[in-house]
Amino acid sequence: MLEQIKQLAHDQFEQVIEWRRYLHRHPELSQQEYGTMRYVADRLREMGLQPREGVGGTGVMAMIRGAIEPDSYCVALRADYDALPLKECTGLPFASENEGVMHACGHDMHTSSLLGAARILTKLKDQMRGSVMLIFEPSEEMYPGGARMMMDDGLFNEVMPNEIYAFHCLPEMDYGRIGMRKGKYMASTDELYWTVKGQGGHGATPHRSIDPILIASHIVVALQQIVSRNASPMMPTTLSFGKINGNGRTNIIPDEVKMEGIIRTFDEEWRLQCHEKIRRISCGIAEAMGGECDLFIDYGYPYVFNDDRCTQQVHDHAVEYVGADNVEWLEMRMTAEDFAFFAQKIPACYYRIGIHTPGTPFSNLHRPDLMVDERSIELASGFIAYNALSALMKGTRE
Repeated sequence: MLEQIKQLAHDQFEQVIEWRRYLHRHPELSQQEYGTMRYVADRLREMGLQPREGVGGTGVMAMIRGAIEPDSYCVALRADYDALPLKECTGLPFASENEGVMHACGHDMHTSSLLGAARILTKLKDQMRGSVMLIFEPSEEMYPGGARMMMDDGLFNEVMPNEIYAFHCLPEMDYGRIGMRKGKYMASTDELYWTVKGQGGHGATPHRSIDPILIASHIVVALQQIVSRNASPMMPTTLSFGKINGNGRTNIIPDEVKMEGIIRTFDEEWRLQCHEKIRRISCGIAEAMGGECDLFIDYGYPYVFNDDRCTQQVHDHAVEYVGADNVEWLEMRMTAEDFAFFAQKIPACYYRIGIHTPGTPFSNLHRPDLMVDERSIELASGFIAYNALSALMKGTRE
């Protein structure tokens, strides 16, 4: 089966690259992926499948039912397909044609790879025991996240998968390599929005004002104690500010300051404690300095937890597919993923596939110059299919 899948992935490589380049040229923002949804659904129909469109707004789901006991076991495979509001500067001949929107997180690679895996699996379904659920998820980059939206829309009403898998491309990892981690892997994430209110006035008479910029500055500094003095040294926690806007002038103290940031960690109880500490410190400082503070906490994604058994399977299958020298155990990451919602319901593994061409400059995710070594798409298509079929074989034997 291994060599057969590798050959199928190789034989269809040009077709899958064509799909990827189309998706890269036509990126769409979160909750606006109507063209992407139709394109993906059309490709699935060409494979003889019957996709369900509009799941969670702009998502797609399809089932590949094996010829042998299709209802006995189900493995789900997920890819995301929304893009980011960035102006592309790669210079690629298939660069984005949608001004100011780019697949800068590799979601075009994820989606084309899953389409390639689906094509392989449909060709092998006569040998398949059980079924595979294909999930093409919208809006991973925007709260509340496509995973939750699709589940709320009945994604699993008819079939509840026994296992679920997804991967994300990793620019820090060279092409040809696969990585994974058991247990806690990616952080929870919550967005924080402050409005610090004072009383504006002339910059030359600050004693007649209540300066919200000064209050906001004290809040920013004081909140650093949450990570440095309140969080356990054994509990990864990140609190970052990304935006502070006072809209005053050199000689104008504004009436209010707006700030935005994030809090990320790996424990649900501590996560809630962080929220309370942030609120008490922020509002307490503002009140003590004569102002007010309104804080809105947008409760986001939980942390990603990889099931031990599923992750060990991915590891073992990766060793078989690319060799032990090209497989690595990964460290925890403070990045976040709404795949966590799936992993809360179903035994899951979220793993990584390298996309960096050795010897070329490095560019990170969410950068306008992100480049993908397209050979990684052939590897991903084949490995997704191999891992799914191997998981089905083990699941249906148990």
